[in-house]
Amino acid sequence: MGVLVGKSAPDFKAKAVVNGKIVNDFSLSRYKGKYVIFFFYPLDFTFVCPTELHAFQEGLEEFEKRHTQVIGCSVDSCYSHLAWLNTSRSKGGIEGITYPIVADLKKEIATAYDVLVPQEGIAYRGLFLLDKEGIVRHQVVNDLPLGRSVDEALRILDALIYFENNGEVCPANWQNGKKAFKPTSEGLEKYFATAKS
Repeated sequence: MGVLVGKSAPDFKAKAVVNGKIVNDFSLSRYKGKYVIFFFYPLDFTFVCPTELHAFQEGLEEFEKRHTQVIGCSVDSCYSHLAWLNTSRSKGGIEGITYPIVADLKKEIATAYDVLVPQEGIAYRGLFLLDKEGIVRHQVVNDLPLGRSVDEALRILDALIYFENNGEVCPANWQNGKKAFKPTSEGLEKYFATAKS
C-alpha cells in the first residue's frame, strides 16, 4: 500500500454526481483553498457502504464549519450513483446525500490512490485528508467489511487545523479543547508533567 502523506493528492478529471446532476469534468483541484475529505467505498447498492455515506452526510455540517469539502468515490458509473441516490434509505439507498460522488469506472483514481483491490476490481475503504494546498496530510485504509469512524475523521481534521493555527502538536487521543504542546523536548516534558496519567 502506497503512502501519499506529505505528497500532492493525485488530481483527476472524472464524471461525478453533484447536487443530483452529472458533471463531466469534476476534479479535486477545484477545491484548492479548502480542506478535503476524499473517501473511497467499494460499491453502490451494497451493505456497509450506505451506512458510511449517510454517516458522512450526518456530519456534513461539522465538516462545512471547518471549511472542508467531503467527496465520495467508487468504481461505479455516475448512472449507478444516480440510481442509488434515488433509492430511499429504508431500501438501502443513499437518498439525501448532498456531497459529490465521483465515478471511477476505469479504476484509474483508485489505482492512483493505491486502494484498488485488483482481484475484485473495487476499492478498499480509503480516506484521505487534504490540506488547503492539496497535500495529503492523513490517510487510513480499511478492509472491505470494516466501516469508518466519521468522528475520527473530524478529530484528525481538528488536529490538523489546530496545528496549522497554533504550531503545537496534538498528542495521542487529542480532541479539540485538550492540551497540545510545542514540538520541543521542553514542550513534551511540560505536557507529561501536567497530563493526567
